[in-house]
Amino acid sequence: MTTKLHLAADRRCRPIARHTTCGQRADCTGFTQVMAAIRIPRRVGRPRTRPGHVLADKAYSSKAIRSHLRRRGIKATIPIKADQAANRRKKGSRGGRPPTFDRERYKQRNTAERAFNKLKQFRAVATRYDKRDYMYQATVDIATMKIWLRDLAQDRRDTA
Repeated sequence: MTTKLHLAADRRCRPIARHTTCGQRADCTGFTQVMAAIRIPRRVGRPRTRPGHVLADKAYSSKAIRSHLRRRGIKATIPIKADQAANRRKKGSRGGRPPTFDRERYKQRNTAERAFNKLKQFRAVATRYDKRDYMYQATVDIATMKIWLRDLAQDRRDTA
């Protein structure tokens, strides 16, 4: 009945990877698919598939996601859920060291929210008129292309 759109965005609020899941599924289920879809082009050579840093909200604060990021050598700024912190305190010294959290860097997470807002400016993305998932994904792709093209046109105006 509903859909969740998982999104990775760059610092300029442009979507770079996306994945859709059912609305009732947990947020963390779409994380690995979004990370696998990231392709950051370079001038020469293969595209980069590993971002330098990940900023995510509490929904992505799980042991599996943190270990996935550690294995790939990606730094993460993800706040800890209250129940996770309580369980760690309850275990005492066996609970381990809490993950680091940089409040100043976390303030930059609004770029993801702004990227969602840019996508939702397209009514078909915001209201989801499409019945089939592949049609909705195509709608999101077209909106993403328009966002990227607008940004490139803005760059040309700024340099001229």
